[in-house]
Parts: sequence; structure tokens; C-alpha cells
Amino acid sequence: MPGIDECLLEAMALPGARGASLVDWTSGLALGTAGDSPVGDHETTAAETAELARSAAEFDSFIGTGDGTGAEAGPPVEDLIVTTRAGYHVLRFVETSFDSSVFLHLWLDRDTGNLALARIRLRDLAERLVLG
Repeated sequence: MPGIDECLLEAMALPGARGASLVDWTSGLALGTAGDSPVGDHETTAAETAELARSAAEFDSFIGTGDGTGAEAGPPVEDLIVTTRAGYHVLRFVETSFDSSVFLHLWLDRDTGNLALARIRLRDLAERLVLG
């Protein structure tokens, strides 16, 4: 089971990976980073992506299960994908034994990245990630 550094190195091995980080979405802090940042600063990127993650995780429209109860185990959202002209940003929420307030952020080059593969691999990494 990989720790943070090993997890981020595995994410960076994906085709087209430009940068990866593990972010706490309640504080906006990067718990670990690898590769480049879209804005040249991993802390700024962490804070900005945390705002997006926090919004998705807290809005009732995204939390609900469709049956009106909103009751489901694990993080409220599995992942988010933001497509830009130059790349993809994949945010994969990580279920933890404490408050599940972290996510993996992978920045992919649009021309060389494989979005489907990235989603599958990030899901696997999130399930195997050991925090503590």
C-alpha cells in the first residue's frame, strides 16, 4: 500500500501527467506534490482546486443519491474533471478513516494524456493510499 510520495510518483507515471498533488480540501493545503503546477506554485494550485472540491462536496445537488435521502457511504463525490484548452484536471476524492477531506489532483496534458486511464488509475491509487 503506497504512501503519499509513492502514490504521487505512480500518478506521474501516467501518460501525459504534468503534475500531481494530494490536497486537503478543508484547509486548501497540499499534503504532497510531484511534477509541475499549472500556475508555477503548488500551494496556489492546491488552494484553488480545494475551492472547487469543497463546492462539489458541499452542494446538495452533487451529494444526493437520487432517491432523496442523500445517504451514501464514503466521500460525497467520486471525482471531478475540468477540461481546459491545454489539459485535463482530475480530482479524485479519497476515502479515509478520519474525515475524508482529501483528494488527489492530477494535471494531464490534453494531447498526450489518457483521461479514461487516468480516472481508472486514480481510483485505484485512492483506494490503496495509506494516510497516517
